[in-house]
Amino acid sequence: MRLTKQTHSCVRLERDGQVLVIDPGGFTEADAVAGATAILVTHEHPDHFSEEHLRAALDANPAATVWTLRSVAERLAAAHPGRIRTVGHGDAFTAAGFDVEVHGEWHAVIHPDIPRVTNVGFLVEGAGSGGGALFHPGDALTVPNRPVDTLLLPVQAPWNKISEVIDYVREVAPRRAYDIHDALLTERARPIYDRQIGALGGTEHLRLAPGETIAR
Repeated sequence: MRLTKQTHSCVRLERDGQVLVIDPGGFTEADAVAGATAILVTHEHPDHFSEEHLRAALDANPAATVWTLRSVAERLAAAHPGRIRTVGHGDAFTAAGFDVEVHGEWHAVIHPDIPRVTNVGFLVEGAGSGGGALFHPGDALTVPNRPVDTLLLPVQAPWNKISEVIDYVREVAPRRAYDIHDALLTERARPIYDRQIGALGGTEHLRLAPGETIAR
């Protein structure tokens, strides 16, 4: 199994010739969806959902499918009938050979005056280190009711602060956490986040550069 970090919140999971891509958004490289067998989208915000990327992947592979919540599915279903699957909290399915569970319902609060949108997280079995579960929460600090081996950690966003990020890592208690949602985090700030999350999170805290791959 190979995990590749793309810019911001997008990751690619590859196993047995199949490719699962999560959250290819507007900050993400166009080739992040190349060869995609299935794509998961956590919510409608453009840094997680690029309609252009998804249409390119679906056009390139007639067998590719998208699994997402209703707000995104409604924007794609008419052009790609039968290939857009709507999911919500508590659902389970298999995509690109991976067993996936859906956790969560709402985006984190950005500000009380900004209406919240829906958001789901995806727990992917067999995608963590040693074959454990990997969790991508989207834009929320959802704690799944299942053990998490590898947490994809939204490290910096308009809706969070570092104390919340640290407490989230502690509550999920994964074996390791990899940074995502990091396109707005400057390189000068990186050592501060690395030091504080690493020292206080209670687990191994790691990050990958865009395009960097680890094999398991």
